[in-house]
Amino acid sequence: MAIDRKKMILSAAERTFASFGYKATTMDLVARLANVGKGTIYTFFKNKEELFNEIMNQFIKRIKATATNAIHDDDHFFVNLHRALYSMLELRKEHQLTIKLTQELREIGTAQAKQALANIEDAILGFMEEFISHAELKQEIKSCDPKVTAFVILHLYISLIFEWEQRHQPLSKEEIAHLFELYLVQGLKK
Repeated sequence: MAIDRKKMILSAAERTFASFGYKATTMDLVARLANVGKGTIYTFFKNKEELFNEIMNQFIKRIKATATNAIHDDDHFFVNLHRALYSMLELRKEHQLTIKLTQELREIGTAQAKQALANIEDAILGFMEEFISHAELKQEIKSCDPKVTAFVILHLYISLIFEWEQRHQPLSKEEIAHLFELYLVQGLKK
């Protein structure tokens, strides 16, 4: 029973944060949407920030699971990396809560929104760094600094998926894979 109520509260809170953002969400709104008394929320979470952090932690686990599911042992490192990255960034791009947090950060600059989005990026970078280190050990790629490599690759992807389409037609998944191959696998040098 308590687990069901906690799940109901988390579900209602996620919808509330996704609709109103961190700043405008109140425990009263969450309680109303979850159809519980505000006191019930406080039996599971001491404040709004703890509730929000639990939702963000669950989302980060979902991102990592999405990336893990995109990796197939019999595929080449770069194919797996592209598929994992694309799936993580698509999930982030389409998830209503991250959309609202990005909007809130841009319009208001809420510290909690900024931190939540940074935590998502750190989780993606951590996953990639581990994946790159593993590929390096298996000698699938050249020796490199996995932390820097993860950062460069992620920001190339962010540029191609999010920033490019702000001024141009969005690139297809295949076009992004081709550019990934050109810039990172083959290189531009003749």
